[in-house]
Amino acid sequence: MRLSIGGLEARYGSSQVLFGLDLHADDGETVALIGRNGAGKTTILHCVMGMLAGRSGSILVDDRQTIGLSSHRIARLGVGLVPQGRRIFGELTVEENLRAGDRSASRGARKSRRWTLEELFDVFPLLGNVRKSKGAWLSGGEQQVLSIARALISDPGILLLDEPTEGLAPRVIETLTEQLLRIKRAGLTMVLAEQHLGLVGELASRAYVIDRGVVRVEGEPRALLGDSQVRQAYLSI
Repeated sequence: MRLSIGGLEARYGSSQVLFGLDLHADDGETVALIGRNGAGKTTILHCVMGMLAGRSGSILVDDRQTIGLSSHRIARLGVGLVPQGRRIFGELTVEENLRAGDRSASRGARKSRRWTLEELFDVFPLLGNVRKSKGAWLSGGEQQVLSIARALISDPGILLLDEPTEGLAPRVIETLTEQLLRIKRAGLTMVLAEQHLGLVGELASRAYVIDRGVVRVEGEPRALLGDSQVRQAYLSI
């Protein structure tokens, strides 16, 4: 599936936070949104998912205009979100969390790859090892993987990931990178908002540098990350 955003503006109350953004992700492409904290990356994902009422412009999922649609209807079109902070159900087991996220049966006739429980346990073997454990008992890395798997089981054509490496140890990030590369090879379109530039370089074919609600630069991630002026102006802490 293709995502195309044109002239996107967004407000929280009277405060405007996005200013005429244009960006896109082609079918099967992984695109990264990079920039400092507060640049507007999460807001972009929330706009795509229909979670922010104060948005205007154009957001096309394939050829379907989604401005004005609810989050529920956008999810039915095939958009999935892995939110910042994981937000799994602590009292449910891993299996129960996954079954709770499975909306594919009510999606309609849209045809795409079907992620079953067993396929997800194959991609994320550590989940298979803890499938009967409650979400609250999992480590931070296990909870993050569960959050991704729960989004996948709804069978999205576009997956939005908001800071998936936040708070994870380097070894866990390395494993997660390998798993996300496997998902990418399955042909899923992904939009990744991420501070971990190593993951961006491994996963994304293009990156947008976001600063104060505006796209400042677009290009191949390794070229952008190797540009000292871009790093100093928009990426350094």
